Amino acid sequence: MKPSSLREAISDAANTLREAGVASPDVDAQLLAAHLLGLRPVELMFAEPPAGFERDYAQLVVRRAAREPLQHITGSAPFYGVELAVGPGVFIPRPETEVLAQWAVQMLDDAPSAPTVVDLGSGSGALAIAVARVVPAATVYAVERSETAREFLRRNVEEHAPQVRVVAGDMTDPHLLAELDGSVDLVVSNPPYVPESPELQAEVYADPHEAVFSGTDGMAAIRGLVPVAKRLLRDGGALGIEHDDTTSAQVQDVVAAGGFGDIRVVKDLAGRDRFVTASKLAR
Repeated sequence: MKPSSLREAISDAANTLREAGVASPDVDAQLLAAHLLGLRPVELMFAEPPAGFERDYAQLVVRRAAREPLQHITGSAPFYGVELAVGPGVFIPRPETEVLAQWAVQMLDDAPSAPTVVDLGSGSGALAIAVARVVPAATVYAVERSETAREFLRRNVEEHAPQVRVVAGDMTDPHLLAELDGSVDLVVSNPPYVPESPELQAEVYADPHEAVFSGTDGMAAIRGLVPVAKRLLRDGGALGIEHDDTTSAQVQDVVAAGGFGDIRVVKDLAGRDRFVTASKLAR
């Protein structure tokens, strides 16, 4: 198969994905080809695929056209400079969450030399691993309730940040990590926050329901985790929460009522209000 034929195959695949309603058909067609060939997308123009490529590639395109998430097909998702293992049963990290990771790293510039960090609802470990890689002196706890998700979490921690401590637990448990009460410097969370809805893109429903949806208003998990964060944090410790772009005001209200001040709104890559940050008020 010549490079020109490969370009035609990718173009045909993109058209197939476009007709299926895939949001980024051209990019996905290239990523599927690169995955199958073990190449970076920029290397595709010089590639000469082996025999059997067209058959195998067609099978991947059929799966993606059926709206199976790209990350489930490739088995990984990029986040903050690493490739995280993902698959059915664990939430696929999104690029916008890198904004929260960057905020967390910046907050630790002013933290003690060996800060303590808790990631509530860690999923694949995206936030915990991002912080641990940039701030290796930090003690990072990755809390995850789902046994299936924890399998991916442990795998990613072992590969990218073995110092992260994996904790089986619920982010809303009032007794979670009680031994850390009042000593944590930073709590971050990308909790389930989407209001129950049957009208989202098909790929969203491939993520675990409990990792995406959080009641009719999307606020149940956030209401539950704020008291936990307050208990864990030292006075002046920082909290960062990702939320739905329709619930910023409600999140700010919950955080303020929960004993936090210096409440700020952080926008995502598209300029939408998607994060609330705050500091625990002194007793």
